[in-house]
Amino acid sequence: MDSKNVIAAIALSSAVIVLYSLFFAPEPSNKKQNLVEKNKIEQNTDTPSLEQKENLVQISREDALKNSERVYFENQSIIGSISLKGAAIDDLTFKDYKVSLENEERVTLLGPRNIEEGYLIESGFVTTDKNIDIPTADTVWSIVGNNKLTESSPIKLIWNNDQGIRFEKEISLDNKFLFTIKQKVINSTDKKYDFYSYGQIIRNKIPEDLSNFYILHEGPIATLDDELIEEDYDDIQDQKFSRTSQKGWLGVGDKYYVASIIPPRGKEFKTTFDYKNKFRANFITTTPQELNKSASIEESLQIIVAAKRVDVIDGYAKSLDIDKFDLVIDWGFLYFITKPLFFGIDYFFKLLGNYGLAIIAITICIRLAFFPLANFSFRSMAKMKALQPEMVRLKELHKDDKMKLQQEMMALYKKEKVNPMSGCLPILVQIPVFFALYKVLFVTIEMRQMPFYGWIQDLSERDPTSIFNLFGLLPYDVPSFLVIGAWPIAMGVSMWVQQKLNPAPTDAMQAKIFMFFPLFLTVILAPFPSGLVIYWTVNNILTMAQQVFIMKRTTVKTVT
Repeated sequence: MDSKNVIAAIALSSAVIVLYSLFFAPEPSNKKQNLVEKNKIEQNTDTPSLEQKENLVQISREDALKNSERVYFENQSIIGSISLKGAAIDDLTFKDYKVSLENEERVTLLGPRNIEEGYLIESGFVTTDKNIDIPTADTVWSIVGNNKLTESSPIKLIWNNDQGIRFEKEISLDNKFLFTIKQKVINSTDKKYDFYSYGQIIRNKIPEDLSNFYILHEGPIATLDDELIEEDYDDIQDQKFSRTSQKGWLGVGDKYYVASIIPPRGKEFKTTFDYKNKFRANFITTTPQELNKSASIEESLQIIVAAKRVDVIDGYAKSLDIDKFDLVIDWGFLYFITKPLFFGIDYFFKLLGNYGLAIIAITICIRLAFFPLANFSFRSMAKMKALQPEMVRLKELHKDDKMKLQQEMMALYKKEKVNPMSGCLPILVQIPVFFALYKVLFVTIEMRQMPFYGWIQDLSERDPTSIFNLFGLLPYDVPSFLVIGAWPIAMGVSMWVQQKLNPAPTDAMQAKIFMFFPLFLTVILAPFPSGLVIYWTVNNILTMAQQVFIMKRTTVKTVT
């Protein structure tokens, strides 16, 4: 790549992103000045509060699991348990995902409320009537019939309040990550009551492995009336978010995992994200159901606690008709590039059996797609290189007359039909693709812990080798900032060779600066996912081959 053009392309790309965010991007949902106007219904509603005062003593996970009776669940994807105290889903482990390459322990997402990492999901009915008892977090439910939840056998929980009202929950599980909860209230009294259904996700603290990176959202998330809502943990600590809507879903998203609730369909509900000693994401219906004497009411909701696999998330979005549920995966504002790019890589993975090879295959496809544009650019760059002697001559001839030099240079470009900026265009077009690939590697769980060949065991992480211990031959570790691996070095070398194929700057100082540009990018990109560095390296090699071919076929005649 022409270093000047790379710099220009990056500058232009940054300008495009800034302009997009200023004029075209949707307004952030958490603009505080709009909350009052958007939530007139919230101000006037009579819906009961979901807050409960709890004085919990934190204990170990093992003790917490032992302290309450539990009903266990298991399918091909997850294993865990539901606490009969509070009927909370508060123990869930993913069978297919390890904590790390070095740690065979499986990823556990949910945990009981009285541990430091407490993370759980509750649901039920509440009422404004202070004279009747309703289930709380301390309520101990009874199980009826089957005592283990599987994809073929649902469970039933019951609780009677000794006032003639019976609460029931029937919980079923599919073969992946979906819990369906049918809630029922049976009234055997001669009185009438109003009930509101709710669901909430409680998380005691910010997760320790929070990426805290600008290209990825982690925290409360929702789609309400077709609008994507993304709130950061810090924002919720400062001020709660609340919105009344007719349709949507809500949840809490991590980098690779999500806990989400889909409220009952066809009913208005209020969604709240807040923090009071713990983070909460919840909904409550705004219109009560009337429970007449000697009658019953029921309602269903879905809970999805999932690894963010694209096929699974898209499958639930389609089968359950969940509006914009695919956005639990943070594809970013380049969605229209990022998601198709993932599908392309995944297609080649299914053909080749390796995501590294799939990235190389998609790189070739991208080069072929940009081939006509690149040809035009490289012909112009080849002519520019052939014109270097003439440009040096003109610079020496008119070194004291800058205007005359400019006129002569423009006349030369016009005569030879050369555009000095043409080399920037294909690079500018490829910059969004580069960003999109970075996004794919960073956010998709499919890329997590996926090996290439040799020392690359995880394409989503940096190359673990370093030139400063001769790529592991010397028996010592190097600091993280000195971990500059073999693939980043290969990328830097390919950039340096490519630079030699391009016209050198006529200014001596510029030439020296650009000479160090490959080294600079090598250091900058060394911490990036190795899959991205492989893409850039292969792209450089293909570009060089194309350039050499075009240069051999390009001739320029000038009159001195």
